[in-house]
Amino acid sequence: MSGSKPPSVSIKIDNKQYDTQLGTYCWNAECVDTVGPVELLKEKEPIQVKAGEQITLNMDYTPKPNEIHLSQIENDDEVEIEVNHNQFIAPNEKGTYFYVYSVWWIDEEDENLSHGDAFYAFALEVK
Repeated sequence: MSGSKPPSVSIKIDNKQYDTQLGTYCWNAECVDTVGPVELLKEKEPIQVKAGEQITLNMDYTPKPNEIHLSQIENDDEVEIEVNHNQFIAPNEKGTYFYVYSVWWIDEEDENLSHGDAFYAFALEVK
């Protein structure tokens, strides 16, 4: 895996790009542990979105991770969000939602071997 840290991930909403916050990761035999997403983002303003708006996750890196998960956290409740073609839909209810985008580069021949993993955090505020 190239680079000293995992690739950056941005989210695209209505043709605008927003950065995510890199959290815990293991990359090139170096593992870094950080606080959870809510704590990681406490100094950042949530990204404003409309209810039901389409959001695209962008990672400009090859190879792409071959396992991804997106978790949504609201009031200590965590749910898995479906991602199709790097896209998901913003919640319909007003409020602030925290997200963790987790990605892994798993070895194609040994599923117990990871070549790298990273967790990215961002927050959305549905108006």
